[in-house]
Amino acid sequence: MSDLLLLGLIGGLTLLLLLTLLAFAGYSGLLAGVTVSAGSPPIRNVTVAYKFHIGPYSETGRLFTESCSVSPKLRSIAIYYDNPHVVPPEKCRCAVGSILSEGEESPSPELIQFYQKFGFKVFSFPAPSHVVTTTFPYTSTLSIWLATRRVHPALDAYIKERKLCAHPRLEIYQQDQIYFMCPLARQGDFYVPEVKETERKSRGPAEASDTQMDGTGADTTSDTSSVSLEVGPGSRETSAATLSPGVSSRGWDDGDTRSEHSYSESGASGSSFEELDLEGEGPLGEPRLSPEVEPLGATKWPREPSTPEKGEE
Repeated sequence: MSDLLLLGLIGGLTLLLLLTLLAFAGYSGLLAGVTVSAGSPPIRNVTVAYKFHIGPYSETGRLFTESCSVSPKLRSIAIYYDNPHVVPPEKCRCAVGSILSEGEESPSPELIQFYQKFGFKVFSFPAPSHVVTTTFPYTSTLSIWLATRRVHPALDAYIKERKLCAHPRLEIYQQDQIYFMCPLARQGDFYVPEVKETERKSRGPAEASDTQMDGTGADTTSDTSSVSLEVGPGSRETSAATLSPGVSSRGWDDGDTRSEHSYSESGASGSSFEELDLEGEGPLGEPRLSPEVEPLGATKWPREPSTPEKGEE
């Protein structure tokens, strides 16, 4: 009799544990709906402190921890530039850090110097007129893992179905929500200088080997490398400044820095903003902007979870 009682107790505890885990998963977003749309961005123009990383995206957790340790109250942000399904993990590029200011507000020189003291660089991103965006609950560490399994495939499907050019992919951690954003315009303004530098280094040897001379000795190599793309209309309407004490301008050219291994490499085109679902409000309750006509074309990816701890923001 005692054996049956013991087995029943073990079975009851096991069932209770499973129910607890299921409840926690539901609380973390397991059953949350993922609605992808195109419209106004979830944030305005922002100034961020970041560290650039080349390597597996699964290793970026330490960067989130570093940025949150400097100022736990600031929102965290990550920008992913490469498709880990195409690019070797050790060559994937991203920038991770904190949002110092948003909109017309400027970060204080003291805050900038404080982040720079810990090795962070400061850069500004504009607010694009249109983005592909969605949100996911951010209630626990498990939310991050669930988001990588549920949100990124939904973004992939939306972008591929409409043949959009949406890159790079941004994640903004704000209170109890994770905001995902893929710019549909001005994409070049979201590439930090380190990305541009890696593009120059990677295409330098290729340009040297592919250079051909015509009969008169003139160099017939195109001004644009095969791994760089033309800048679409409005892709750099204004320059986004790299901020540091006493410096207010960015020192790299205006070209779009997508590489041949970028997640926006599909080459599909022909879709326009008029064909997108732009009705309703943006993720933060702002009205969506009126559409603009611009050729587009692309696909996306899921990544390994690595983000700040919930209580550090």
